[in-house]
Amino acid sequence: MPKIKVYNISENVDKHVAENKNREVTPTQDIYNADFETAISATKFGKFNILLFLLVIPAGCTFMLETTTMSYVFPAAHCDLDLSLNDRGFLNAITFTGMISSSFMWGFLCDTLGRKRLMVIGYLLDAVFVIMSSFSQNYTFLLIFKFLGGFIINGPFSALTAYLSEFHCSKYRSRVQLVRGTIISCGTMVLPLLAWAILPQKIVITLFNNSVVLRPWNLFLLVCAIPSLVSGIIFIFMPESPKFLMTVGRNEEALAVFRTVYALNTGNNKQNFPIQTLLDETKTEGREMQKHGGHITAGRSKTQALREGFQQIKPLCFPPHLKHIILVCCMQSLIMSGANTLRLWLPQIFQAISDYEYYNNGSTASLCDMLEALETSTQSDICYVNFSPTVYVNTIIVASVTIFGFAVVGSLINKLGKKTLLGILAFSGGMCAMSMYFAQNTAVVVVLSSLFLSAGGIAGNVLLTIIIDLFPTSLRVVTISLVLMFGPLASMTGNLVFPLLLSLGCAPPFFTLGCALIVCSFLVMILPNTERKALN
Repeated sequence: MPKIKVYNISENVDKHVAENKNREVTPTQDIYNADFETAISATKFGKFNILLFLLVIPAGCTFMLETTTMSYVFPAAHCDLDLSLNDRGFLNAITFTGMISSSFMWGFLCDTLGRKRLMVIGYLLDAVFVIMSSFSQNYTFLLIFKFLGGFIINGPFSALTAYLSEFHCSKYRSRVQLVRGTIISCGTMVLPLLAWAILPQKIVITLFNNSVVLRPWNLFLLVCAIPSLVSGIIFIFMPESPKFLMTVGRNEEALAVFRTVYALNTGNNKQNFPIQTLLDETKTEGREMQKHGGHITAGRSKTQALREGFQQIKPLCFPPHLKHIILVCCMQSLIMSGANTLRLWLPQIFQAISDYEYYNNGSTASLCDMLEALETSTQSDICYVNFSPTVYVNTIIVASVTIFGFAVVGSLINKLGKKTLLGILAFSGGMCAMSMYFAQNTAVVVVLSSLFLSAGGIAGNVLLTIIIDLFPTSLRVVTISLVLMFGPLASMTGNLVFPLLLSLGCAPPFFTLGCALIVCSFLVMILPNTERKALN
């Protein structure tokens, strides 16, 4: 019987591969009883990882499209739907309401039944509800379908966050979420381009004896369903997360995934993969997980998986996870209440600036003076639609700065550390939001809003990177979903409160958003250090 060696350090795998590169590894030779971190490190980084990022581009854009489309619909549809300022706040917030109502359910199902299946079902269902929303003829139906879209999208988005990380070793994992954030930010650039191309058109399509009238904003929503549909189809052909497979005891399937990734990345035969067996994680669970009910049975049935899934949630209510979940939920709420509120109201702010310049012969003024046009337009008896290219150009500039920010931070995150970087981003973003109150022209507004949204967006993704390292696999997606539930809750609250703050004056909204991120920067100091931590 051959001698069994156990390697749980990635460098040992690399050393063994180098020693045996001239001979084929077969089951009759040394067998490696490897943990996940060792196995995923042995697959290397290459074609599969790059292909994975390319394939998830539509999936990443889907979340941004689901939450942001209404910001571009308002200027075009406010006459058709008779939208007040508060109606716009509700439409911005309703998607987040749907996300809040389903987030914990989706996280539980994803950690119980798997990442791949949930993403396939979730993205296809989201496409259905986006298509239905595009046929809305009144405010009420649009509100209902946007709620359903939010209810669905939180599931596949949470699964995607974990899925990407679980195909990368600790060396690359901190950068993975920044790449994901960059992909999502691409959605903020795609949206204004689509809006610019579709919304100004003079198109009217009537269906069912004029009972359904499709205007440019309806067609805009219809086109926004394409990424969800494409994403659902793509994930049908993608492998399940090997980390999830190991967690539920399906080691043979996980090993097959590792071998496929290894072959694509290195160009070698699958049989040359140095790992022959994997550690049985169902027998090596932490004592705290077992103590509080976090047991996982290998080869379990779906009914047993659901029952054990409820048990797996228990450890979040006990040390050491309880204090961590409270802290990251608070931080996520503060970041999202600032970033998402301004992001969703920014097209309206730029529209108010455009309207002011249009009715004042192109002259500019302080932001506070120009925002008076936003309040006045909802009180006028005459409804007008002013399509200005500057609105779309300004939002494209903001999106471009965010994407550039992700590229820069990607090269700094391992040097500065996740905690330090998160603190710097949150504090600088908060200062930019407060400074918008003092902006005296459009150019300064664009610069400050770009920096604020870039800092807030990147900070949110850095926090997710910390969360992934902080919690074990059996709790990872349910934790992400819980954290993402607090994000939408804060975003919903922010979008409902923002018009009320605007009615109080120009200072309250911007100082409120700024203070949220500054408080978050101080909470960073009590976060645990997770630098280069292996994935549990």
